[in-house]
Amino acid sequence: MKAVLVTGASSGIGRMLAESLGRNGFLVFAGARVPEDLVSLGTLENVHPVRLDVTDQADIRSAVETVSKANCSLYALVNNAGIVTLGPLIDGDDAEFELTLAVNLRGSYLVTRAFGPAIVKEQGRIINIGAVAGTLANVNVGAYSISKHGIEAFTDCLAAEVEPFGVKVSIIEPGSFKSRIGVNACQRKPGLSTLLPDFSSYREPIEVVSAVWHALTSDQPKRRYLVVPDAAAAGRVIRKQILRLMQLNEGHTHTFSRDELVSMLDVSLSATNSASESVVHDGANRRGVT
Repeated sequence: MKAVLVTGASSGIGRMLAESLGRNGFLVFAGARVPEDLVSLGTLENVHPVRLDVTDQADIRSAVETVSKANCSLYALVNNAGIVTLGPLIDGDDAEFELTLAVNLRGSYLVTRAFGPAIVKEQGRIINIGAVAGTLANVNVGAYSISKHGIEAFTDCLAAEVEPFGVKVSIIEPGSFKSRIGVNACQRKPGLSTLLPDFSSYREPIEVVSAVWHALTSDQPKRRYLVVPDAAAAGRVIRKQILRLMQLNEGHTHTFSRDELVSMLDVSLSATNSASESVVHDGANRRGVT
């Protein structure tokens, strides 16, 4: 059995991921902070709960020891632990801003540093859970968007660093799915209840789990997995990237013409289509996740 560490496994994506991977032949180390959640995770098939606050160096060191003593080799890490907050950047809540970056960005970095050597040894996988908010920025989501945009850069830099050692790195970029993230935010700061959507009303993150499964098991995992509920949401993400491209290309010494941009796009599409064909063929020969 290949071993996988999943951070933030108490609820939502992390909980469903731990359940699914355990049922489908992985040995899962499920990180969580709350004692009751650790007990619940321990009842799942092939799941070993691990006390893990990703902002706490002592917890991280202890988790490394726990995995090492389990007499198994860690194949993959899923950096899923995350929190959400809302509010302005100017005249905002400093504590919420710092906590959001500490959990969502710095926590992923610290856990990856701690477990990276083991994964390099196994030529394994590192999967970061980003968010659509990491590519779409808007009013009142500054701290969260900054943290998830940082995960974008972290993923690309890390991928370039570990690729020579045979390690694959992917980022999953979900839209809104059912989770306890909103409830947790309101427990920290009750005033957020008037701003946050009801995450419990969204659908279960089955598609997100399927994307992680592909990133874990495919011979050719994608760098990015956009997982949104409909075409309209996907369109917003893609249009935002095109707008950013236009802004980068606007009115400087080396601005490219429309024809030159289209030529670049054609080259990129050709390379992407070739990779997509390989992914589809690879996926057709693998069992689905349940």
